[in-house]
Amino acid sequence: MSTGTPSTRESYFAAGRDRERDFERTWGAAAPPLAWFKEVNNIPIALRYMGVAFAFLFTGGFMALLMRIQLALPENEFLDPSTYNQLFTMHGTTMMFLFVIPFIEAMANYFLPLLLGTRDLPFPRFTTLAFWTFLWGGLLVYSSFLFGVAPDGGWFAYVPLTNRTHSPGIGMDFWDIGLSVAEIAAMGAAAELIVAILRMRAPGQALHRLPVFAWAMLVFAFMVIFAFTPLIVGTAMLELDRKGLTSFFVPEAGGEPLLWQHLFWIFGHPEVYIMFIPAVGLVSQILPVFARRPLVGYPLVVLSLIATGFLSFGLWVHHMFTTGLSPTSMGFFAAVSLLIAIPTGVQMFAWIATIWKGRPVWRTPLMFIAGFLIIFVMGGVTGTMVGAVPYDYQVHDTYFVVAHFHYVLIGGVVFPFFATAYYWLPKITGRLLSERLGKWNFWIMFVSFHVTFFPMHIAGLLGMPRRIYTFDAGLGWEPYNLVSSIGAWGFGIGATLLLVNLVWSLRRGRPAGANPWNADTLEWWEPSPPPNAQFMYIPFVRSRHPLWEQESFEPESAEEAERMEPMRAAPRTWRGALLVSALDGKPLAVAWMPGPTLWPVIMSVGFLATFVGALVENAWIAGAGLTVIAVSLLGWFWPNEGQEKAMAEFGLASGEGGLPLAIAGPRSNGYWAMWIFLVVMSVALATIIAAYYYLGDDGERLPAAIPDTGTAMWASVAALALAAATYWMARAMRRRQAWSWRIGSAAALVLVPVLAWLTGRAWTDTGLTAVESAYASIFVTMIGFNWVLIAVLLPMMLFTLVWAIMRPADVRGHGLAWLTELQGYYTAASWLLTAAVLYLSPRLW
Repeated sequence: MSTGTPSTRESYFAAGRDRERDFERTWGAAAPPLAWFKEVNNIPIALRYMGVAFAFLFTGGFMALLMRIQLALPENEFLDPSTYNQLFTMHGTTMMFLFVIPFIEAMANYFLPLLLGTRDLPFPRFTTLAFWTFLWGGLLVYSSFLFGVAPDGGWFAYVPLTNRTHSPGIGMDFWDIGLSVAEIAAMGAAAELIVAILRMRAPGQALHRLPVFAWAMLVFAFMVIFAFTPLIVGTAMLELDRKGLTSFFVPEAGGEPLLWQHLFWIFGHPEVYIMFIPAVGLVSQILPVFARRPLVGYPLVVLSLIATGFLSFGLWVHHMFTTGLSPTSMGFFAAVSLLIAIPTGVQMFAWIATIWKGRPVWRTPLMFIAGFLIIFVMGGVTGTMVGAVPYDYQVHDTYFVVAHFHYVLIGGVVFPFFATAYYWLPKITGRLLSERLGKWNFWIMFVSFHVTFFPMHIAGLLGMPRRIYTFDAGLGWEPYNLVSSIGAWGFGIGATLLLVNLVWSLRRGRPAGANPWNADTLEWWEPSPPPNAQFMYIPFVRSRHPLWEQESFEPESAEEAERMEPMRAAPRTWRGALLVSALDGKPLAVAWMPGPTLWPVIMSVGFLATFVGALVENAWIAGAGLTVIAVSLLGWFWPNEGQEKAMAEFGLASGEGGLPLAIAGPRSNGYWAMWIFLVVMSVALATIIAAYYYLGDDGERLPAAIPDTGTAMWASVAALALAAATYWMARAMRRRQAWSWRIGSAAALVLVPVLAWLTGRAWTDTGLTAVESAYASIFVTMIGFNWVLIAVLLPMMLFTLVWAIMRPADVRGHGLAWLTELQGYYTAASWLLTAAVLYLSPRLW
C-alpha cells in the first residue's frame, strides 16, 4: 500500500495559481442576495439533506419512545387510541419514507462525486429541486399535527380502513399527497445517481474498478425507479377513491381491496432491500479499510448486490400469505423468500473472510460493522422462518414479525449508518470524533437494541398481536413489554450520543487531515472538508484501490495528457465536468454544468402549491402551483451566458483529438435522463395494465358491452402519423436540413392535439364515468395516462419548432429535438398499446 499519495497530490497544485483562483471562483458558493436559496453545489445541498433526514430520524424515534411508554404496562392510559394510531402511522412513515431513503440519497449526493473523481452530480439544479421537494413533502405530512388531523391508517394504509368511510377527514389525504411529494423527490434523485455513476467518473475508473458503494447505489437507484413507481400509481388510485372520483378499491363497484396490498407490497418488500443494499455497500466500503486489506471476493459481492436487487421484486406476496392466495403462488414466493438468502450469504462470507485474512483495527466504525453482522444474521434467521408459509400463518400480525423487521432494518441499516457516520464525518467536518464516546455509543446501542427487540419475539409467540395500543393484564405479556420499553429508552440515549460526539468534535476534535484512516478510495484524496470546487485536477485511476496502489494520478501518455488539458483546473469562466464511457471510463466529452439559480426552489414551491390545492380540493391553488411550475421550466431551460461561453470556448467538437462539448444526442446527460424518464413511465403504464387485468380476472367485472373500436382506430392512425412526423423532424435535424426540420416539427405539433382529441372521444363514446365501476375507473385511468404523455410532448414539440425557426444551427435546439423525438415515439407507442389492451384484448376473453 502506498501512504505517500496525498503528498503526490500536492505536486499538482504547484503551477497555474491564477487558473486555480478563477476555477474556485467559478465553482464557489452562490453570491448574495438569496444565496442560501440559489445554492446548487452538491456538498452544501447534501449537508442540508442529511440534516433534515436526521431531524426526521429523531422525530420518528421519539414517537417510538412514546408508544413504548404506552405499551410498558397493561391497560395503560398514557395515550388514547386515536393518538397512538397517529404516532404509529407517522413513526413508520417517517422511518421508511422521510429518513432512510432521503438520508441514503443525501450521502450519495455528498460522497459519490468524491468517490467517482468528478466535480458534481450531472444535474445540480435537480439535486437542489429534490432536496426542496423532499423538505416541503415532509413538512406537509407533519403539518397535519398542527391541524389535529394527523394520518392514523398505518404507514401501509390498508383499504378499506383508509377510505373516506373508515378514515373521514383529510388525515390520510395528508399522508397520501405529502408522501407523493417525497416519493417524486426520491425518484428524481435516483435518476440522477444512475447518470452520475454511469457517465461521470474519473478517467480509467472502469466498472470493474468502481467502489462497492457506487455499485450499491447503482442497484439502489434502479430499484427505486422500479419500486416507487407502482407506489405512486397506487397512492394516486387511493387518493382518487378517497375523493369519490374512482372506485378501484370499492367491492360494491367491482373494485378489489387486495389490489392495494399488491401495489403497496410490490414497493414495500423491495423497499427493505432498497434500504439494505446501500447499507451493505457501505459495509463493503468501510470494512477493508479497518481490516487493512482489499475486500475478499469483490466480483462476487457486486454480483450478489445485483442478484439481491433482482430477487427482491419476487417477494411481495411474502406479506400476503394469509389472504387466501393459491398454494402454487404461495409456494413460488416462499421459494424466492428463501433463495434471496444466498446472495446475502455471499456478502457475509466475504466480510468475514476479509476480517479473517486482514489485520483488523478495532476502531468505532468497525465495531458498528461487527454489531451489524451479529444483528442482521439473527434477523435473517427469523426472516427464513416467516418465509415458510405454515410458520407465517402462526406468527402473522404478531409481535414476532415486529421483532423480525426491526432486527433486519435497524441491524441491517441503522448500525451501518452509524459506522459510516464515524467513518465519514471527519471528511465532512475536518475533525475526528472521540473514540471513547464512540465506543460508549456502540455498546449502549448494541446492548439496548437486544433488550428492546428480542423480548418481542417471545411476546409474539405468546400471541401478542401487532398494531394494538394496549393489552389486558394476565396474558403473560407484561414482563416482555416492560423490558422492551426500558431498552427502547436506552437505545434512544445511545443514538443521541452520536450528536454529543459530533458537537464535541467540532469544538475539541483533532484535525482529521486528508486521510486519517489510510483509506483506499478517492474521497480521501481531497482535503477535509472538501471544497465546493472538488477535483480541480481530475485524477487518472488505474486501480480499484487508487490510494493504496497508485503513486501517481497523472495521465500515462502524452496523448492522454493533451486530450485532458482543457479540463486541468479548467474551464475557468463556466462550470464543466468530464463525461466518460459507461463500461471502461474513457474520456468522451465535457458537460456544461449550471451555476447558482433560484429556479429549483421556485419550482419546488409550485409543486407544494399544486399538491396543497389537491389536498384541500381548491382548483385555484392547484392552478397557481401549475403556473409556477410552467414559469420555472421556462426559466430553467432559457439559454444562459454559461452555455454561450462553453460553446464559444469548446466549439461543438474537437476534430483534432480533443474533448467535444456534449449538449445534444446520446453523449449528453439529458439524453440519458430522458431514457430513464421513459423507463419510469413504462413501469407506470405496466402497473396500470396489470391492475386492469387483475380487476378483470372475474367475469362479473367485465364491461357489459365491449367498447367499439371506431374512434380508437382513428386515434391509432393519428399516433402512427405522429411517429412518422417525429421521425421526419429528427432526421432533418440530424442532417441540418432547416426547412425539413421546421415542416416536420409543425406537422408533429398539429398531430399532438389531434391525438389528444381522438383519445378523448374514444373515452366519451363509451359513456363511462370513472366512479361508476372499477372497470370504468381503470379504463379512464389508462386514457388519462396517455393525456399525461401528450401534455409533456406538446410544449416539447412547440419549443422544438421555435428553435427550428429561430436558431436552427444552435446545438441546444438539436438537444431538445433529440429528446422530443424519444417522447414522440413513446407517446405514439403508448396509445397503440393502450388501444390493444382496452379495445382488442376484451374480444379475446
